[in-house]
Amino acid sequence: MSHHLDSPIARKDVRLDITDLYVFRGETGTAFVINVCPSIAGDIPIPGYHPEGRYEFKIDLNDDAIEDLTYRITFDERDLAGKQRFVLRRITGADAAEQNAAGTVVAQGATGEALTTPAGVRIWAGKAGDPFWIEPDVARAVGHAFQDGTIVDLSTWNPARAKNVFAGHTVYSIVLEVPDKELLPDAGHNHRIGVWALASLATDAGGWRPINRAGLPMIHPLFTRHNEDLGNRLNAGRPADDFETYGALFTKSIAGVVGANGTADDPRAYGERVAHRFLPNLLPYTVGTPAAFGFAEWNGRSLTDNASDVMFSIASNTPIRLGIGKESVSSKPSKIFPYVPVAS
Repeated sequence: MSHHLDSPIARKDVRLDITDLYVFRGETGTAFVINVCPSIAGDIPIPGYHPEGRYEFKIDLNDDAIEDLTYRITFDERDLAGKQRFVLRRITGADAAEQNAAGTVVAQGATGEALTTPAGVRIWAGKAGDPFWIEPDVARAVGHAFQDGTIVDLSTWNPARAKNVFAGHTVYSIVLEVPDKELLPDAGHNHRIGVWALASLATDAGGWRPINRAGLPMIHPLFTRHNEDLGNRLNAGRPADDFETYGALFTKSIAGVVGANGTADDPRAYGERVAHRFLPNLLPYTVGTPAAFGFAEWNGRSLTDNASDVMFSIASNTPIRLGIGKESVSSKPSKIFPYVPVAS
C-alpha cells in the first residue's frame, strides 16, 4: 500500500476523527461505542472507515492507565455497494500495548450487518445518527475562556435560542458488546476498568501513527480548541503519561478561569485537583453497573448523559448550561442493532 495519506492533511481525515466514546451496561454485557466520520465536517469524498487505519478500544484492568486488553478493528476498502469488510481482534496482557501484536481474530463481518460470535461478543459498524449535542455559542465561549484565562462570557447569549448544531447529522459508529466474563477475571475486586479509544494510521515505515485518542468527553473543546499543537500532542500520547506531561498546563488553564470567576479561595489548588481528575484521560466504568456521567461520579457514559454541562461546570467551578439536552437529538433506535440511533 502507498500510505500516501500519511501526511498532515491526512491526519485531519475525518474517518479517523473519534468524535465520542461511550461505555455503558448493554443487554448482554458491557457496550463500547466510538463514532467517527461526522457529517457535520461537510462533504466527505469517501465516507466510512479508513482502510489504512485501525480503531481500538483500550481497556485498563488494574488502574495503572496502561492497557491490559485491546479490541482492534480494521476495515477493507469500500466495495461498489459502499460496504466495508472488517476484522475484530482481541489482544491481551503486555501485547495489548504493542502496536504490532497480532492478537486473536474474534470476528469478521461487514458494515451494516450485526454479528454475534459463539462466545457472545456482538459487533456492528455502520452509518448512524449522531447522539451528541452541543450549543455552539456556549462551546465557543468556554473555549475562549480556557485559552485566555477569563470568565465564560455568556452575557449576550440567549438560552431561549439555544440550538443543537449536531441535530440531524450522522456519524459512522463502531459498537462492540463484550460479555462480562471477558473483563471481570482481571478487573479486580471492584470490577473497575478504565477505557479509551485510539484511531491510528499506517505509515510507510511499517508502523502506526496515533491520530486521535478519546477518553473523557469535552477535553478537547475545553483545552485544545485554540491550541492545535496541544491537541496533536494529546492525541499522540499515552494516558499513563498524561498528568506528568499536561498536568501543569491543565492546572494553569483551570485556575485562570476559576480565578476570573472568583469561585475558589485558591484557584491554583482547585485547578490542580481538577487536573488530577481529568488526567489520565480515560473513562472509568464499573462493569455490570448502570452508566452515569454526572457531577457526583463518572461511571462510564451513556448515550444520553449531558457530558458538556458536567465537564464545563466542573472545570470552571461555576454552573454552565447549554440550554438543550437529549431532547434535541433523535432518539429513535435502529432495528438493526441496539444502541444505534437511526441515521437521518
